[in-house]
Amino acid sequence: MTRYVSSCFITLLVLFLWRVEDIAEACICRPQHPQQAFCNAEVVIRAKVVGKKALSNDIKNDIQQIKMFKGCDQVIHAIFTDTTSCSVTLEINKEYLFTGKLETGRMHITLCDYNPPWEALSAAQKNSLTRLYKSGCDCKIFPCTSLPCPIITSDACLWTDLGTDNGQNLACIKRRDGSCAWYKGLVLPKK
Repeated sequence: MTRYVSSCFITLLVLFLWRVEDIAEACICRPQHPQQAFCNAEVVIRAKVVGKKALSNDIKNDIQQIKMFKGCDQVIHAIFTDTTSCSVTLEINKEYLFTGKLETGRMHITLCDYNPPWEALSAAQKNSLTRLYKSGCDCKIFPCTSLPCPIITSDACLWTDLGTDNGQNLACIKRRDGSCAWYKGLVLPKK
């Protein structure tokens, strides 16, 4: 009998720990450079949140679209976020940069997308949204958290200053020779 109880206890413990890991990892987001977020997103817009409504599985954030940087030809009137641990909390009457996906004609965002308040963006980031980020989508950006960083291919840029705003003001742009490099300017380099 003791062996049976012990066996059941171990089985339950393993099942519990397995589920805790699933729940704990439900919303783990890797650091994402603004250019990566731009390139990976289907839609990138600047918008003001004007209302909020809880639905059965989603939260519908009514928005007033200000500018479309990337995406479809239609005007987006609402942004949806789910009610899980990856849900995004948005303030009404505040402007944001939204990067997200289109699912059945509706824009969806998660906590792992890049959705900062508009006023938190630097002038370099705002300018990069109109041209620089798009021109660098052929380049890859690799985060480097500790030196020495691994050797990467020529079509990539190492992002070494993750904890600062510095790297977020740069854009990884493809050069004439096909290699990629960080660019500090506010406009594209001359070709």
